[in-house]
Amino acid sequence: MGQPDQGDEATTPPLGVGMVGYAFMGAAHSQGWRTVGRVFDLPLRPVLAAVCGRDAGAVRAMADRHGWGAAETDWRALIARDDVDLVDICTPGDSHAEIAVAALAAGKHVLCEKPLANTVAEAEAMTAAAAEAAGRGRMSMVGFNYRRLPATALARSLVAEGRLGRLRHVRVTYLQDWLTDPRFPLTWRLRKERAGSGALGDLGAHIVDLAQYLAGEPLDGVSALTETFVRRRPLPERESGGLSATGPAANSRSGAVTVDDAALFTARFASGALASFEASRFAAGRKNSLRIELNGERGSLAFDLERLNELAFHDHTEPAAHAGFRRIQVTEPDHPYLDAWWPPGHGLGYEHTFVHQARDLVLAVAGGRPPEPSFADGLQVQRVLAAVEESAAKNSTYTPVAV
Repeated sequence: MGQPDQGDEATTPPLGVGMVGYAFMGAAHSQGWRTVGRVFDLPLRPVLAAVCGRDAGAVRAMADRHGWGAAETDWRALIARDDVDLVDICTPGDSHAEIAVAALAAGKHVLCEKPLANTVAEAEAMTAAAAEAAGRGRMSMVGFNYRRLPATALARSLVAEGRLGRLRHVRVTYLQDWLTDPRFPLTWRLRKERAGSGALGDLGAHIVDLAQYLAGEPLDGVSALTETFVRRRPLPERESGGLSATGPAANSRSGAVTVDDAALFTARFASGALASFEASRFAAGRKNSLRIELNGERGSLAFDLERLNELAFHDHTEPAAHAGFRRIQVTEPDHPYLDAWWPPGHGLGYEHTFVHQARDLVLAVAGGRPPEPSFADGLQVQRVLAAVEESAAKNSTYTPVAV
């Protein structure tokens, strides 16, 4: 799609967006909603109607900074607003199910950040509510934004076209280092009752979804290890978005870390292809390092988030004399999403995944077709995470993923 005609803005029907949560993910989603209609020609015009958070002053400041029309301190009030057609959930996982089910029951479309929920039971309830709401024309989607990179979308199309042939191996790592300092405080991301799990849900959910998306098939079973390296941390003076906090050194009180710091597991796809996964927030020097490689009978693909405008592809059907991995610079207008952006060679960044996420959801809502990834897709990921936890608790016993 090309650049939108700004003169059509007055005649394009609005889609009022209400967002619950306003920290790191709230800012990223705000960027997506604020930008999408200025880049893509859309049948509906996203309007940033209202944002919600418990701290009235902080949420008002966020609304002013990011262009939201109103600020609420009760998510129920936000759902009840007549100018909100779609509810975007960017809160910790312990509130996803309650907010999503209520929003769908109120006739709103829903976008929910990953992981879909903290438990399989919650994810099942959300998926059932989504299925019921779909019968009334209400759409729901879970926010696995790494699907929306042009390079990963291109990788998916190459796999779907059969360029790799029968899949043999998938290996994925997602490594960060923001927890290596034992003085880092006990934010909500380190408490099971709020986050559900640690690196497993935070990072592992992303790579499980991305692996299944690129492979085009679900995982069948897992064998896992998890570990918590620092078991007690100082309590924060003031809660933040979970990736940072204030004043750990000045606080002598501490609390127990109740989630994993790292998860390592092998897995098998339904087709028999083998996979390995590693997720850690203790990998010193790795800030946001997501790497995935797929090996098939006819070729291989490799992607590195730290080089997100590139895709490595090896065609194993070529003569060995000149075969090998080649770099595809994913910046051409005929690559996914890129016909609306910059001239070839001008790369995109992390924030653009949220613009593309908003685009895809708006098109699905306007077209009356189920968006992807669906809540059912999010439930499948939740079942994989539950199997990982069960396997780790049973000394790495191979554990089938529930169907």
